[in-house]
Amino acid sequence: MKGIETLKPPQWSLSSILGYEHPFLTINSKTVVFTWIIIGLLILLLIPIRWIILNTRIGRYLILSFNSFFIDLTKQSLGTFHFTHFTFVAAIFTFILACNTASLIPWIEEPTRDLNTTLALGLISFFYIQAASIKAQGLLPYVKGYFTPFFIMLPLNLVGKLASIVSISFRLFGNIFGGSIISQIYFGSIKGSLLLETIGILSGVNIAITLFFTLFEGFLQAFVFAMLTLTYLSIGLQSDDH
Repeated sequence: MKGIETLKPPQWSLSSILGYEHPFLTINSKTVVFTWIIIGLLILLLIPIRWIILNTRIGRYLILSFNSFFIDLTKQSLGTFHFTHFTFVAAIFTFILACNTASLIPWIEEPTRDLNTTLALGLISFFYIQAASIKAQGLLPYVKGYFTPFFIMLPLNLVGKLASIVSISFRLFGNIFGGSIISQIYFGSIKGSLLLETIGILSGVNIAITLFFTLFEGFLQAFVFAMLTLTYLSIGLQSDDH
């Protein structure tokens, strides 16, 4: 039992405060701490980014290219540019990318390897899309859409809407968690062996695994999440006349 307990992540429990024991009331403390560290680092990066835009050509070009990419992506997905949707998608992509690649920083793990984090991101995306849909269509046409083409389709339409949360949340979690486990197994297997560590460094296998499972997969999954959000948003903004 002690061996099993040591595998459990450090948790904060709200049971003592609420006087009720339930697994839902436990919070992974490492995920919370790492998430706030990433948020703090992103905020601190705003200062040098502003200086880079004003004083360096290459930096300004890269940052403006990043913005232009998401501006074009928003136009292509929605048919027109909307500043609010652009900032939301760009911000959620940046945050997820930072979370996915957090393991590059020593002693920090990816918050997105925790299902609670990806589920929270999925809920944020879902509620944003529903709010934007209601604002664009109006409340009555939005509610009416759940009963089309027939009244009995209401349960299926509700399940279809809620399935989008599961789709984007579990896809992000599964890929990041799987990549993290594979990396840990590999580096754990060569740890402590001078020969294997030397071979891994000289052959480039260490760098290849880090680049693929951290940078490439982290960027890809952040982009997929942002693209799916834009796709669901585009569907939600369509009215019966379009």
